[in-house]
Amino acid sequence: MSKLDTLLAGLARERSTGALQVGRSGTIFLADGRVTYMECAMAPSVERLLAARGLMTETALRRLQADGDCARLLAEGPLTHGELQYAVLGGVLDAAFFLLPNSGSRPKFRPGERHWLGGQWFFDVPGLVRECARRRAQLAQIWPSADVDSLPVRPLPRLPGHGVTLSRIQWEVIVRADHKVTPLELAKQIGRPAYPILLAVRKLAASGLLAPPDPPDLPRRRASAERPPHDPGAAAQPLGPPVSGDPTDLALLMRLKKALEELS
Repeated sequence: MSKLDTLLAGLARERSTGALQVGRSGTIFLADGRVTYMECAMAPSVERLLAARGLMTETALRRLQADGDCARLLAEGPLTHGELQYAVLGGVLDAAFFLLPNSGSRPKFRPGERHWLGGQWFFDVPGLVRECARRRAQLAQIWPSADVDSLPVRPLPRLPGHGVTLSRIQWEVIVRADHKVTPLELAKQIGRPAYPILLAVRKLAASGLLAPPDPPDLPRRRASAERPPHDPGAAAQPLGPPVSGDPTDLALLMRLKKALEELS
């Protein structure tokens, strides 16, 4: 259990109400010790999810947010209670996925503070922790390296085989990917929760549809110890990224090797 999990458990026992600021990463809102809402800088907000789906304009959402009136969100627009609940659930699970493992920052609790969308649904911390663990296990099972989660999405210009079958989200990722944006940036652009996008990107990687990452720059030696590469007496230089004995690194290299062989 992380420090944040322990702190949340203590706030739950004390039936605290307020906002727990987790550095610059995000905020966890509680009422009577129960989590009512979470927001995270790394994932699309509920407001962004609703606006991207055309359910509410961003201007209308900002006005309602400033008024702090969640009831008007359902009364004034075409948004149903179920659609709002679905968006809140996706946003909270996204935020929990990125926030709950956080142990580097010092959380700060602000008593009495509430989120304008909070108070309608409640999430128990152990359940959120279990769901986060399940999601991480699912991602690791599909593709063992988390590198693709933070690297720009780069679809291959040619298929490695005669045909592929893509899900709707995978198709959106392929269409929107410009070889510059990361999966989390894509999630915000598309207006989908971050986890389904991460899942889609890892499936694309596992299918050999993404270009492998560029090898890292190798550290330079000091000039006094360097010898020109054409010198036959110079020490042999490695031709690729350094390989460690870590099983995740080896599994990634084997998958990249297979993808390159299918391209040839």
